[in-house]
Amino acid sequence: MDRRKFFKSSQISLATGLVAPLLWTKAVAQGNGASSIVNTTSGRVQGYLSNSVEVFRGVPYGAPTSGDNRFMPPQEPRPWNGVRSTTVFGTRSPQPFRPMIPEIGDALTGTGAMGEDNLKLNVWTSDANPNAQKPVLIWFHGGGFRTGSGNSPFFDGEQLARYHDMVVVTVTHRLNALGFLYLADAPDERYVNSSNMGMQDILLALQWVNRNIENFGGNPDNVTIGGQSGGGGKTSILHGMPEARGLFHKAIIMATIIETAVTALEIEEAVHNRDLLLSRLGLSMNNLGALHALPFEVIIRALGRQPGPATPENGDLGLRYVPVVDNRVLTVHPFSPVASPMAEEVPILCGSNETEGVPYGNPDDSFWNSEPGNLDELITEIVQSHRITDQEARSLISLYQSNRPNASYGDLALYIQADIRPTRIAPYIIAERKVEQNTAPVFMYYFQWNSPVLYGKLRSMHCMEVPFFFDNIDNTAFMNGRGREQYDLAWKMSESWAAFARTGNPSHAGIPEWPAFNLNDRPTMVFSNDTRVVNDPYGAERRASEEILARRQDA
Repeated sequence: MDRRKFFKSSQISLATGLVAPLLWTKAVAQGNGASSIVNTTSGRVQGYLSNSVEVFRGVPYGAPTSGDNRFMPPQEPRPWNGVRSTTVFGTRSPQPFRPMIPEIGDALTGTGAMGEDNLKLNVWTSDANPNAQKPVLIWFHGGGFRTGSGNSPFFDGEQLARYHDMVVVTVTHRLNALGFLYLADAPDERYVNSSNMGMQDILLALQWVNRNIENFGGNPDNVTIGGQSGGGGKTSILHGMPEARGLFHKAIIMATIIETAVTALEIEEAVHNRDLLLSRLGLSMNNLGALHALPFEVIIRALGRQPGPATPENGDLGLRYVPVVDNRVLTVHPFSPVASPMAEEVPILCGSNETEGVPYGNPDDSFWNSEPGNLDELITEIVQSHRITDQEARSLISLYQSNRPNASYGDLALYIQADIRPTRIAPYIIAERKVEQNTAPVFMYYFQWNSPVLYGKLRSMHCMEVPFFFDNIDNTAFMNGRGREQYDLAWKMSESWAAFARTGNPSHAGIPEWPAFNLNDRPTMVFSNDTRVVNDPYGAERRASEEILARRQDA
């Protein structure tokens, strides 16, 4: 028995009273091989066994989106005869290259071929039996609405299925302009429903789960949706989609951003963004048919920075194609000015990481070569980033030092930067507006564990919490390292997810009681080697930084 399995089995025994050797014996006895054959609405599928977990990869939930289907609402997959093998991942959605530091590598975006036959999902289950009725987690990948893949090793659901009794589903869908180019006002009436195509894909995946997941051992009446970063945005957007109502019962929204989680685009913005791309492609709203014949690579290249002066017209358009309140697919902003009434009965779990500002997506950032080593250098950095005076920077630094007396100047720089990041601010807005709605609870977390990788340089950067919640830290040791403390924390965090998916409350025997968030005490579960509940952790610092940010935006 390897160290990980021994430790995990021991944790299960302590937390639930189960006899650990029985769980391990079952895994060895079953071994690997073919999975059960499962009926779906399109045909039968067979995956493979991985240490007692049945894994189904690349299961079609929609038809190819190329040719005439490009920029159109998704269609059901064509039925097949016989048994379809689902042992390999499907193609990734077409997307531009995204540079990242080696300590994340390709883990966020996945690898492999890209193509437009990408409406596929993956399922992990420990018992493909309709009577099992396990809680279901549907996970939407990060990468904004521009890049990413449901095939990423970050989102491997095997451990959640094996040790936490869940059925896990990850989804691949259309991205960037191929998924979010707004064409609904085109003269040609066939485009009347051509908006938010990527979210329509996700809706179709939810409907597929509703019709099929019972045969994989899941309970269609106990579905949790979730995502981190861009995936958190997708989870939020579903709160404003009328057709999604009733297809999910709980939501996990992690470290997302305001512009694609609290709000979406207005039609005017989507039209402007659409016209920029059409201009680059030499097309107009009167000859959209040519869009269907272009190789997708041409469209993806047109999103990138163009030759010539560094002007908005020549800049990168990749981040512009996101959900729009089109009054059909998405009828309201999900959390602005209030939480959407369409998901008022849905409990939420949300939060962010302590050092969200570590520039994991920019290997050339000066941070990787140096960081503030004394007070003067820290003041200079904060003056520049916050656009405040020297004295204001000194006061802000003093406030942060008061509750973190042992922090280095480099640590303080990251803490201060994180509190003005959208990924820190958005979860609080969502939590506050959910509390004001007063119909379902919201639970807040704060991830404070620092990775030892790269001599501790990564700290608790954006994305660091994901493998812990998925309990698959061995898949991402290049980012989080290995050790007993990693396994211990992963168990606590993943079992919180499982408890939330089962009951709508993330409390379990391995952590302190996790109270629902409220606007007075603001109780928050701080996940670290000393996992604990803290009322409004570092609230004074966060509010001071938010006030500076608000002044800057008003100026």
